[in-house]
Amino acid sequence: MGLEQRFVMVVICILLGVSERCMGLKHNYGEALAKSILFFEGQRSGKLPSTQRMSWRKDSAFGDGFQLDDDRFFDKVDLVGGYYDAGDNVKFNFPMAFSTTMLAWSVIEFGKFMGPELNNALDAIGWATDYLLKATNTPGFVFAQVGDPFGDHNCWERPEDMDTPRTSFFVSKENPGSEVSAEIAAALSASSIAFKKFKHNVGYSERLLQRAIMVFEFADKYRGSYNDSLGPFVCPFYCDYGGYQDELVWGAAWLLKATKLPNYWNYIKQNIHNVKNYGEFGWDSKDAGINVLISKLLVNNPASKPFNLNADKFICAVLPESPLVSVSYSRGGLLFKTSGSNLQHATSYSFLLMVYAGYLNTANKKIDCGGGVLASSRRLKQLARSQVDYILGSNPLSMSYMVGYGQKFPQRIHHRASSLPSIDQHPSKINCKGGSIYFETQNPNPNLLIGAVVGGPNINDEYVDSRADFVHSEPTTYINAPLVGVLAYFKSHPL
Repeated sequence: MGLEQRFVMVVICILLGVSERCMGLKHNYGEALAKSILFFEGQRSGKLPSTQRMSWRKDSAFGDGFQLDDDRFFDKVDLVGGYYDAGDNVKFNFPMAFSTTMLAWSVIEFGKFMGPELNNALDAIGWATDYLLKATNTPGFVFAQVGDPFGDHNCWERPEDMDTPRTSFFVSKENPGSEVSAEIAAALSASSIAFKKFKHNVGYSERLLQRAIMVFEFADKYRGSYNDSLGPFVCPFYCDYGGYQDELVWGAAWLLKATKLPNYWNYIKQNIHNVKNYGEFGWDSKDAGINVLISKLLVNNPASKPFNLNADKFICAVLPESPLVSVSYSRGGLLFKTSGSNLQHATSYSFLLMVYAGYLNTANKKIDCGGGVLASSRRLKQLARSQVDYILGSNPLSMSYMVGYGQKFPQRIHHRASSLPSIDQHPSKINCKGGSIYFETQNPNPNLLIGAVVGGPNINDEYVDSRADFVHSEPTTYINAPLVGVLAYFKSHPL
């Protein structure tokens, strides 16, 4: 945050008469870390384990995999499990896989700072990878989605009650989907590293890695976008707007990290020219993440120079004081990009800032953004912390955007399970339109989806606590996943 923005922030805090927390001086990062991981239990699909802590959620979607978009090839497929990505009841495997990759990367980079939350983070990864193994269990096919989003979005019902079509959609060599397949390969590769490093579960780790290799080969051999074959079902929800080339290089980069095999490095060098959006990172575009990942992987290796340069460009495009800045900042200091669920950018970019700060420390360098702006490792951490603190309540509204953290947080989030009474409170079924009264009421949601980070305020630092305003009030797994790693670092490294 620049000096002018800090001054404005302090003035706002003084005028509002709020606590020093507003100015970003004190936050309980350990509490926020625990809650950010707990959130994933509220997104679980399938048979819930005895260790389930978010007890108002119950078993759901037992029949997933038995309704196929094309039943010529399968008698039965088990697709029970995984995560609902946001406030609906569809399992979109493209963003689910990205969230898994980011959870695993969080553990790889910052797991040693997680303390007792490390096992919970690994459990969150394992819930996803168990499902992704099922989704890739049939050679020549990768399942990309479970649930008809149009039918689902026409209803407001609990996942435990849903009776909308649970159609399973897949990609194949005839109808390829390189982006979803390669992202799943990345998720399995990254997770294999995390389990091997911290769980010491070598057998499971090796199983994930071997499946990642197989799925990546499929993604690369049969190139094409799932927009073309599954567009009517994945678009506009998780249409691939950035092309599938970045996911292929991203998948190869994670396989390089997991295996150290030179063929993946050769693949990256041969295909990196297709990755050009160095300033983008998220469930759709992996470009900046590729450059940061390889820079950290090949630190002080001359071969990494092109990746270092592009990662430097990314940093200079994000720093508010940089003459090359290409993102916007609210007056309260929140990073903004033009898309829905803006806090996904604040968390994912903050994660890359933290990882690249570690690279700068190891390489003993600073980034020259021009105009006299030199970005140090410490500056990157400061910017990341300003984003985290904003999310946790250091903002003009003194409002936490993480449910259950702080004294003031969103009460009416766009989330079916949270907004409808739990099975414990209302055992009888609530049908498709029966939930409408709960969507329309101004009452707070009856179930706290603890740890959920919503889409966040607008660029004027304003937030309307409304279920109908899903762009701002809906939580997603890919908002939370990168935040896990950043919170783990600041839990152990207060600036």
